[in-house]
Parts: sequence; C-alpha cells; structure tokens
Amino acid sequence: MQHYQNILLKWIALATTIGMLLILLGGALVTKTESGLGCGRNWPDCNGSLIPKEITTEVLIEFSHRFVTGAVSILVFALVIWTWRKLGHIREVKFLGIVSIFFLLAQALIGAAQVLWGQGDFILALHFGISLISFASVLLLAMIVFEVDTKFDADQVYIGKKLRTHTIGVTLYSYIVVYTGALVRHTQSSLVCSDWPFCNNETPFALPSNMYEWVQMGHRFAVLLIFIWILYILIHTMKHYKNQRVIYWGWIIAFLILLAQMMTGMLIIFTKLNLIVSLLHSLFISCLFGLLCYMILLVSRSNYNEKNHR
Repeated sequence: MQHYQNILLKWIALATTIGMLLILLGGALVTKTESGLGCGRNWPDCNGSLIPKEITTEVLIEFSHRFVTGAVSILVFALVIWTWRKLGHIREVKFLGIVSIFFLLAQALIGAAQVLWGQGDFILALHFGISLISFASVLLLAMIVFEVDTKFDADQVYIGKKLRTHTIGVTLYSYIVVYTGALVRHTQSSLVCSDWPFCNNETPFALPSNMYEWVQMGHRFAVLLIFIWILYILIHTMKHYKNQRVIYWGWIIAFLILLAQMMTGMLIIFTKLNLIVSLLHSLFISCLFGLLCYMILLVSRSNYNEKNHR
C-alpha cells in the first residue's frame, strides 16, 4: 500500500510541475497573441457565461489558460497537503508549499485584476515573474518527492562561501532579467530594434532614442550581464567542484539553458516574433530559473551540512 502511495505522489508531483509550466507558457501565449480580453471584462466567467458560447481564437486561448490554471491549482493544493503530511520532516517542504500556494494565488489575482480593471505595463510584467516563483517552488517540491538529492548525493554537498554568494546573487539577478523580458513583451518593444546584438548594428554605440528602445536594449544588457556572471560561475565550479557532480553538472546545464534562451531571443528578432520561438524563449528562462532555485536549495543544504559537521 505504501509503495502505491509513493508512486501516486510522484505522478501528482510530475503532473503538477508540468501543469505549472503550462500555466507559464499559457500566460505567455495569451500575451503574445493579445488574447487577454478574449473573455471580455468578465472574470471568472467568460463573456457573461461559465462556458463561452461563441468560440474565437482569442476566446479559446484565454479560456483554456483560465481552465488550466484552475485545474492545476487543485493539483498544487493536493501536492502541498500530501507532502506536508508525508515529507513534513524535510526542512524545506512546508516553506516551499506556502510559497507555491501564495504566488499561485497572487498571479491569479493579478490576471483577474487585468481583465476586470486593466493594469499598467510595469505591473503586468510582474505577472510572469510571480508565476515563475510558484513554478520553481512546485519544481523543488517535485524534486524532493523524487529524491533527487539522494540520487546525486546532494545531502553531502559542500559549497564554499564564494560560490554561495554568487549563487544567491545570480538567482536574484535572474529575476531582474525575467522582469525586463516581460516588460519587453508588455510594452510591445520586441521588434523596435531590427538588428542584433545592437539595436542598429551600423551605429552600435548610439543611445536608444525612445522608451521602447531603452526597454529592449535594457533587457539585452541585462542578459549580457547574466551571461558573463554564469560563465564565471561555470569556470569556477569546473575548477573547484569536479568531485561534486550535482554542482558541477548543475552549472553546466544552467549555462547551456542560458545559451538556448539567448539563441531564441535572437531568433525572435530575425523571425519577426515567431510564436513557437517566442514560447521556447519563455520555456528556457523558466527552466533556468527553476534550476537556479535548486542551486539555492543546495546552498541551504550545504549550510546545514556544515553546521552538523562542526
């Protein structure tokens, strides 16, 4: 009986993680297709009815996003309650459960407020980032359920002060990168610069001439900084953490995901906002943020291990 319960919990953890990822991509799809008002100024109903009577592309996208959010919310509550009861002895479980539920509700309320009353671009840009925190929390809960730490000997990990500082710093900074990227979408600044990596490659050092160019180039500059930062961390870990494979491979994978994210960012310009490329761009930054949050969890484990060995 216990064996079947463990299997069911893993299935729920996997389904919830995938569902949270679908919420992120669904929200990005709503923004990119400008379907936010597909159900009119109605929430939680759609154009005055619980089930939309007239189906258009915008209605289908917006209503599907709402439906997935509602269904996944039930899974999140189920996962949190079950992990609290079964794995509550693990230090991070209760904290991650609270964070996942709080930010899931926060992103839903921001989405509802946008539909009912409208929000400014700078507020709307927070929507994706808030959903991202909830996704990362659910992802970490799922990794605990699947005992990823045990499989990669993470319970014995030791991270030096230098890497701890950089891990926390780059994870917090990545949220700025996420926000600036969301701001590019919500201010419709994606194609204001026709070239890459500069706004105009013929005059690479010219300052942006309007707010939209500042938003676009500000995001590109933020990405450049995180690229340099993660590359530095990667070199450091490859030199000093070869014997700790979860650290060693974790930062290699983080760097590769960042490269993929940058590549899709470039292709967004050259393909003129191709929808698949744009969604892949959102997918890669979501995966990167989730991985960085796991590295933060490892920092916490390292601090705990260090105290216990004194």
